[in-house]
Amino acid sequence: MNILLVEDDKTIAAGLEYSLQNEQFGTFVCHNVAAAEDMINTRWTEIDLFLFDLSLPDGSGYDLCSLVKKKTDKPVIFLTAMDEEVNVVMGLDMGADDYITKPFRVRELMSRIKSVLRRYDKQTPAHFTLGDIRILPAEGKVYKGGEEIQLTALEYRLLLIFAQHKDQVLTRTQLLEKIWDVAGDFVNDNTLTVYIKRLREKLEDDPQNPGIIKTIRGMGYKAGDR
Repeated sequence: MNILLVEDDKTIAAGLEYSLQNEQFGTFVCHNVAAAEDMINTRWTEIDLFLFDLSLPDGSGYDLCSLVKKKTDKPVIFLTAMDEEVNVVMGLDMGADDYITKPFRVRELMSRIKSVLRRYDKQTPAHFTLGDIRILPAEGKVYKGGEEIQLTALEYRLLLIFAQHKDQVLTRTQLLEKIWDVAGDFVNDNTLTVYIKRLREKLEDDPQNPGIIKTIRGMGYKAGDR
């Protein structure tokens, strides 16, 4: 398991890196947003968990969390100062998984990290299939018959929600709540209709007669095999 640690205080960063490596984690360490963005953009597939200081000299952990969640549904934990604790709700709304307030005990941080990783390990299979659609959560990629399909961040998250609830009927309200929880973006009922239409156009052989994302009249939607 590899962790990207972004912390501008080099003394704290060095101590955390040592502790993480003692727990058998591989580590990447950055001290500012610019370096972290480059690391995320080029090596995000190698990273299993992201540990972000909330306040950084050239930006914030919010920016980095947003970048990560656009690429993949991997866990993010914030490190926050006591007076920033109230603001961390914004980060949780963006999709962050947990936060810990400085000063903290290393053992508590390790416990939080392992707890989050266990949750992800249980809820994220190596891949999902819906008909001839294959979804690889670890890579954030979607394939149709072996060809990669390009989806926006919200299209991907909506598809992942359907895949995680395969053959279950989901109401529009449930979908809106789940998209809000995961993406932290405001999505209204009309926008949901547009995103489902776009997904069908990209994934279905015949978008007018969908076989993967089906409308269940008077109830909502159900995704499954043809």
